[in-house]
Amino acid sequence: MKNYKEFRIKAEPFNIDLLSGTLWELDILGINEFDDYLTIFVYEDSEIDSRTIEELLQNLKKENLLNSFSIEVEEIISKNWNEEWEKNVNIIEVSDSIIIKPTFRELTSKKNQIVITIDPKMSFGTGEHQTTKIVLMLLEKYIKNDITVLDLGSGTGVLGIAASKLGAAKIICLDNDEWCYINAKENVEKNDVNNVEVIEGEIEKIDDAKFDLILANINKNILIDVKEKLVGSCNKGGLIILSGLLVSDKEEIERQYSKLGITALEFLQIDEWIGIVFQN
Repeated sequence: MKNYKEFRIKAEPFNIDLLSGTLWELDILGINEFDDYLTIFVYEDSEIDSRTIEELLQNLKKENLLNSFSIEVEEIISKNWNEEWEKNVNIIEVSDSIIIKPTFRELTSKKNQIVITIDPKMSFGTGEHQTTKIVLMLLEKYIKNDITVLDLGSGTGVLGIAASKLGAAKIICLDNDEWCYINAKENVEKNDVNNVEVIEGEIEKIDDAKFDLILANINKNILIDVKEKLVGSCNKGGLIILSGLLVSDKEEIERQYSKLGITALEFLQIDEWIGIVFQN
């Protein structure tokens, strides 16, 4: 049973999108956003400490994007984690058709609504964050029956589960984090979607497999690092939906991916976050 470090970060001005986008550049497990602060989580033995975060935020100060900030750290005992996320996770209406709920919330669904049951624990992807909503909305728009789907950096598995319930034939959820792997497997079982395979590892794990639709809700730097593999794993005429991106990332991501011969079809923005749909 692992313990975690929680860093509570306040800043002036408190631009939650800027802070989240910056902090996701670190190898963290997740972010919780509140009205006037946010928290990030890492494993207890992670090399990330207050100094690491301070150096990152000092760069924002140098760019005059922050006036001041504070960082507090405490240890979180693993057995108490369920209590922490149960306090903050509620039913999320992503659209008229897609609802995300934790197991401990009751819901009477309407006809034709897709209900996804997710217990996020330490994994990213509750449906609350703008980037998860963006990908789900684009997925709902572009998915077709009987296609193959890859969800890279799958976190809770929510996107892969949604793809299954929306009609995809075969889905692979891939994440290099052991906790995410375990959590996604649990959520796949909760939703009784037997066409979703959860794999732990890097993108090389998929070998030469090809997909009709690829989803990647991860940070800009990783999206750039894996761009050749992502495009190479997409069938001709297939789609790649990218998110985890700030508006300021749009130009670079579009340039990096377009030079590989794929075309940007659509951009979707919620607050300072965007998703991009490319066609191969």
